[in-house]
Amino acid sequence: MFTARTLWEGRWPLLVSAVPTVVFFWVGVTGRGWGWVAGGVFAVLFAFVVAFFRDPERATSADLRVIIAPADGRIVEVRTVAEPHFLKCEARMVAIFLSVFDVHVQRAPIAGEIKLVKYVPGKFLDARSPKVSEENENRIIGIETPDGLRVTVRQIAGLIARRIIGWADTGARLERGERFGMIRFGSRVETFLPPGTTVLVKVGDYAKGGETILARQR
Repeated sequence: MFTARTLWEGRWPLLVSAVPTVVFFWVGVTGRGWGWVAGGVFAVLFAFVVAFFRDPERATSADLRVIIAPADGRIVEVRTVAEPHFLKCEARMVAIFLSVFDVHVQRAPIAGEIKLVKYVPGKFLDARSPKVSEENENRIIGIETPDGLRVTVRQIAGLIARRIIGWADTGARLERGERFGMIRFGSRVETFLPPGTTVLVKVGDYAKGGETILARQR
């Protein structure tokens, strides 16, 4: 459920919420009742931060023709767009909104080699805004399978999520469902699917990274 890597990424939020918890509970032990109340508030905050950095195991489909969701969250857009960075053609874009309650680890939608990693600086608009794709800080990852299937994933920072973390770089080979990064505290992840794939999800569906099937090759 938890891994050392994700907990390490959350070390500062965990520390910031843990220290006041201990201090205020100690104040309560010394006889000041308000210390228990304040300690309880920070204990809830600490529990939330710990839960945010969870990293559950997922069972990925063995069907080699399917493309898996790279992130947990609600599907908020499915539309055709231009993808000029890696696919360099029109693609079907599936956007997933990650609330602060969702798992924030991202996983490879296909098995293959990372051919492109591109960091794009930008703003930190609310991840639910339609402008985030063009204006927010993001990280683009292009993955290609041995038989030439290409898929692009874009990690987008949000209003609260101000750090995009990458654990794999250009040249890395990923298994489908393997973790390649995370975004801290509320964000959006977009998957760009090439021609020749059929999208199997719709707006409003809930996706589980590494498990939900987004699309299938025709």
